Amino acid sequence: MKKLILVLVAIFVVLAAVVVFNTLSLSSKQVGSEPVASMDFPGTAFQNLSKAVQYKTISFGDDVMPDSTAFHGFHQFLGEAYPLLHQNLSLEKINEYSLLYKWEGSDPSLNPIVLLSHQDVVPVDEPTLTEWEAGPFEGKITDSHIIGRGTLDDKSSLMALMESVEVLLQESFVPKQTIYLAFGHDEEIGGGNGAKAIAKYLKDKGVRAAMTLDEGGFLAENMIPDFDKVVAMVNLAEKGYASFNLIVKTGGGHSSAPPEENTLGMLAQAIVDLENNQRPYKLVKPIDYQFEYMGAEMPFFKKMAFANPWLFKGPVLKALNAHTTTAPTIIEGGVKDNVIPTVGKATINFRILPGETIESVKQHIQETVGEGIEVELAGKFATNPSPVSGIDSDAFKNLEKTIRSVFPESVVVPGLIGGGTDARYFYDISDDVYRFYPVRVNPNSMSMFHGIDEKISKDNYKEMIVFTYNLIKRFN
Repeated sequence: MKKLILVLVAIFVVLAAVVVFNTLSLSSKQVGSEPVASMDFPGTAFQNLSKAVQYKTISFGDDVMPDSTAFHGFHQFLGEAYPLLHQNLSLEKINEYSLLYKWEGSDPSLNPIVLLSHQDVVPVDEPTLTEWEAGPFEGKITDSHIIGRGTLDDKSSLMALMESVEVLLQESFVPKQTIYLAFGHDEEIGGGNGAKAIAKYLKDKGVRAAMTLDEGGFLAENMIPDFDKVVAMVNLAEKGYASFNLIVKTGGGHSSAPPEENTLGMLAQAIVDLENNQRPYKLVKPIDYQFEYMGAEMPFFKKMAFANPWLFKGPVLKALNAHTTTAPTIIEGGVKDNVIPTVGKATINFRILPGETIESVKQHIQETVGEGIEVELAGKFATNPSPVSGIDSDAFKNLEKTIRSVFPESVVVPGLIGGGTDARYFYDISDDVYRFYPVRVNPNSMSMFHGIDEKISKDNYKEMIVFTYNLIKRFN
């Protein structure tokens, strides 16, 4: 018995030593900051973003045509607001509404960079209008904010790019490598006619980009418990997207004599079974980078969990939502309260972790819900997870250095985004694809994305312009 105790103590000591050694060995991955280039901040920048918000470039759905008046009006406004840009950059319109600007570089041997954003916004729920500080398409400017739909997602990044290029042209700046500004018009409904068509156009032209940058990363403030540093989340990949319909068909019947297998009961059980059998949490790329980059900045005991994923990865992966998520979103069935329906349907949305696929998710559903439930892909849009970009390229180093220089208080963390972006279409033409613009988010502002009272602070919008200005200069 004594020997067993000694063996257990020895094992514990060795284990503790390994854990402590790994923790002490996890050093900071942050690069040093450098002085940023000074710029004359454009005096009309806030007014221009305000005007941009006033154009109702809304994406309602796959079967609803874009509002040509709104989009064409927005395009005309851009031409008037940024005359130097439109004099010096060529413009190609893709599928009438998407914009592709080309800023010719001085060195044709260098691969270009592509800077993405999107023009469209989501609709506003009419019942919520009274909860907005100002009208969602009014573009009101207060002492501290610009209010309106698109100020966070995503006209702020589009307009910041336009402001930066206009200032650089005023300075007679000429980029060494060609720069494309690509602004799709239907990102909010999948980007099939916008960004996807832009990427195809560039591919057909033989363009090979060094980097594509899009929305989908941000400056996170107070988003991690007991961690007071600002996290600059640079997302290297995005989860896949697929919705599946679960369909139950029975003979129905009268509610006074319900059968053992009731249509809606079967459907409800299938939903519960899926929610109770979630896909497993996995440590895959690029989530392993989050362990390294974020963990190195943590207090000792939290750092211990990140430094030893082999022992503590479960809770951390759960906190990072590192699995294929399952979300019932729509349920249909029934026509009268005393009639058992013959058909019931539920739609389940999945955000697919890298390493899994649309087909593997469908197989999981079929194995989980069993017989008697039809499973079919829902809607017109579905996509597998994107490839994962690297962190060793010059492009990433330039992006990382720019972030650390403009925001020296921030911690750069490569990661994975659960939502979808237009960036997914650019892997075929780009060596690396990243998602980051410095929109500041916190627990209060997160609900404003696609939500109520969307607004951006003047200070944050100014930061976005300074960032895009310095990023372009650093690449050259």
